[in-house]
Amino acid sequence: VGMAVDANIIIFERIREEIKIGNNPKASITNGYNRAFITILDANITTLITAFVLSFIGSGPIKGFATTLSVGIICSMFTAIFLTRTIFMSLLNNNIIKNIYK
Repeated sequence: VGMAVDANIIIFERIREEIKIGNNPKASITNGYNRAFITILDANITTLITAFVLSFIGSGPIKGFATTLSVGIICSMFTAIFLTRTIFMSLLNNNIIKNIYK
């Protein structure tokens, strides 16, 4: 849960930075997600490496934890990067949200 929240905070801060420099909402969202992607990827890859190490050297409950951690990280990364971006862009394109400045 913490890493999923962290990924969304990173994305929203990058979008806020893009808004502050004067980009339009669509460009702010696109650039914000693109700039946040590498940071999120780095954090999640590091955690996945740790999970794989735990899976290989651990036994019983440790392997279960490593598997659960891996699935959770992959799902949260997919959700934070692809699903929220799709929702944001759909809302913006369908004029459900007019701007993201407030």
